[in-house]
Amino acid sequence: MDFDLPDGHELLRRTVREFAEGEVAPVAEALDREKRFPYEIVRRMGELGWMGIPFPEEVGGAGGDTLAYALAVEELARVDSSVAITMCAHTSLGTQPIYLFGTDEQKAQWLPDLTSGRRLGAFGLTEPEAGSDAGNVRTRARLEDGEWVIDGAKQFITNAGTDISGLVCITARTGEDEISNLIVPNGTPGYEQGEPYRKMGWNASDTRPLTFTGCRVPEANLLGPRGNGFKQFLHILDIGRIGVAAMGVGLAQGALDQALAYAKQRRAFGRPISSFQAIQAKLADMSAEIEAARLLVYKAARLKDAGRPFTLTAAQAKLKTGRLAVRCAEEAVQIHGGYGYIEEYPVCRFYRDAKILTIGEGTDEVQQMVIARALGA
Repeated sequence: MDFDLPDGHELLRRTVREFAEGEVAPVAEALDREKRFPYEIVRRMGELGWMGIPFPEEVGGAGGDTLAYALAVEELARVDSSVAITMCAHTSLGTQPIYLFGTDEQKAQWLPDLTSGRRLGAFGLTEPEAGSDAGNVRTRARLEDGEWVIDGAKQFITNAGTDISGLVCITARTGEDEISNLIVPNGTPGYEQGEPYRKMGWNASDTRPLTFTGCRVPEANLLGPRGNGFKQFLHILDIGRIGVAAMGVGLAQGALDQALAYAKQRRAFGRPISSFQAIQAKLADMSAEIEAARLLVYKAARLKDAGRPFTLTAAQAKLKTGRLAVRCAEEAVQIHGGYGYIEEYPVCRFYRDAKILTIGEGTDEVQQMVIARALGA
């Protein structure tokens, strides 16, 4: 069993790390404070091919795999989660449905702009009464004169309201016992993006509610066979959990990096606090837990890339890394003491950003259900 990354993957890791440290880190605090979307950073990531890492070159992607994608997400989250989730939601949730379930015509129309990062994709699943109970979709779409007429609402949707947003793939009830997925382009009459939420964290990412009022899209905007929406979005969520798990590892590693650097330079009682056993124990536990979680994420990515079942491992990785990110961020703040509560220090932002990783892409409780069912319980 080889635990070393292939040369190409290691090169990608180093490249993304240099980009994150050189171009993202200097502006991350300001973007968060000003709640400003990182347009220039997203543009650069698109030019570098990172907004389409796991997609084949023939559809405009970088020709990479899930492991390469997870590495890039991890390195971005190590510095800033808002940038990481922008890439993550675009790739796993916005672009994957069209790549996996779209017709040749849909792929030709949308994938070149999405995989290049010229346009952002979004995925509209969550509703006021359909969160963890994802099958309780209330948004409806009826077929009328060759068009789908959509009425309903979505909430907590990422990437739908920026100036470069291109489309949202939504779940809608197309019959009493039938859920389907539909492509709704930005600018479609009857499709409105609400004001951005005021959030605890991820302040530089775009998250807002969506409403559909008599919104009409062509019948050809149906994704895959009618009525396959439930099965489709479960598969999309499985894939998305690998990306969010990579975010958890990255945030935890970033928290450890910051805590270690601070502990080595902060002096108390005449010596660096890193020499105190209590601080060393915190750092050691964080390091061991991060390494174990990282291997679990990479296993999930490798299973998917090998075409093997990965639902269980992705849920385990998501559950493990979300909790770990919260714990490591808290410990990093504790090691910083009073400075950890000051916004100028990255660990304060990490602390706020971490909690959503136990909620988004399926709560911890949902992951436990997925894991238990996979075990046959």
